[in-house]
Amino acid sequence: MSSPSLPRYRLVNPTLFRMLMQRTGTGAQLTLRDLGDLVGIPHTTIGNVLAGDQESVSSETAQAIATTIGVDLLILWVPVERAAKMQPAAVVRELVAA
Repeated sequence: MSSPSLPRYRLVNPTLFRMLMQRTGTGAQLTLRDLGDLVGIPHTTIGNVLAGDQESVSSETAQAIATTIGVDLLILWVPVERAAKMQPAAVVRELVAA
């Protein structure tokens, strides 16, 4: 379970997420069920995030999904508390400045 001090993460682009599931960093293709099993969460959680029915996930879940797919966290996710309402260019500027 996520600590209250850790940010939650919102999916940046569902289409990109689906595309990366088709060919992960290892070259494998993952279904929602496969990814859920590997990450240790219900596959319905992933489906709900992709459909927009679930707004965010814990930092641990976001990191586990990104790691399993084989990409950096911020390729798929944006912290809700810090940058979710920022325009994409502003997010990039903030990351570059860090």
